[in-house]
Amino acid sequence: MSLSDYAFDLPDGLIAQRPAERRDGSRMLVLHRDSGAVEDRRFADLGEVLAPGDALVFNDTRVVPARLLGRRPTGGRAELFLVERYPDGTWSALARPGRTLRAGAEVVLDGGLTAHVEAVEDSGRRRVRLLRDGAPLDVEAEEAALEEIGRMPLPPYVDREADAADRERYQTVFARHRGAVAAPTAGLHFTPETVERLRAAGVVTAEVTLHVGYGTFEPVRADDLRDHRVAAERIEVSAETAATLNGVRQAGGRVVAVGTTSTRALETAADAAGRFSAVSGPTDLTVVPGYRFRAVDALLTNFHLPESSLLVLTATFGGREAVMEAYRHAVRQGYRFYSYGDCMLIV
Repeated sequence: MSLSDYAFDLPDGLIAQRPAERRDGSRMLVLHRDSGAVEDRRFADLGEVLAPGDALVFNDTRVVPARLLGRRPTGGRAELFLVERYPDGTWSALARPGRTLRAGAEVVLDGGLTAHVEAVEDSGRRRVRLLRDGAPLDVEAEEAALEEIGRMPLPPYVDREADAADRERYQTVFARHRGAVAAPTAGLHFTPETVERLRAAGVVTAEVTLHVGYGTFEPVRADDLRDHRVAAERIEVSAETAATLNGVRQAGGRVVAVGTTSTRALETAADAAGRFSAVSGPTDLTVVPGYRFRAVDALLTNFHLPESSLLVLTATFGGREAVMEAYRHAVRQGYRFYSYGDCMLIV
């Protein structure tokens, strides 16, 4: 239960700063849970590892271009990172420089927009409202404005500014429902052609939604993992998806979660017997050692940060010693890590 059990050494040069030339061009480390054996393969080999009747479950959330750059009326630069939209149309936002963006402050943005700071929240975030000509925007106008002036919120370990290419490559091809502040990165490897080949080979596909929140960037602050909780995130598992996965299970197929986000959504939607039901709302499911997986039979995931909740989930699923040894193997073999990096399939 100690967080330090999930530490590993990673050379900076293995942190992927850009995606592979092709979405499906990444490497894939396959870890067999029963033996701890690993295989060095390509993501393009995924169809050789899956069997007809298995189900791949994707997260269809869409990343909001939520980083806004602007200026204060005095001329100084300011930055807002919108992390959560409230029902009243305001946003909870990280702000820089925080010391000057107090209640009542304004940030002048592109496109004739301003962001008005309505309050400083207890967390230190700012509650802001986007305005045009002094009037609040409706949802449709706000979405269009963010698509026009917002920047993709690349993770902090990507040491560069987001560019035009990230508009496409930091979204999965399944992205449908806006609401995430980070991409479900295991899905970034798939192309429409990849999915069609897998379906033609008898692999079932289904989609769930988990809107990745800012908590995905936050470090685990408790050394004893029993004291850690993951921030709640909104999920949607439809009745259609639940029925599809129940049918797969009944026929003897495996449920293969594409990413830790799909895993948390599926585990929330399954009962103790592993039967799925429709669910809509928040989940704060936190997977730590001792958790009994009931929904997921295999996991495709990227390589995660040391001592992160995502690595703890992955290691709980695959076995801590086996996963940590697989990570050390990946480092030795020069795999690319994190959001734009290579992937790992645990079966």
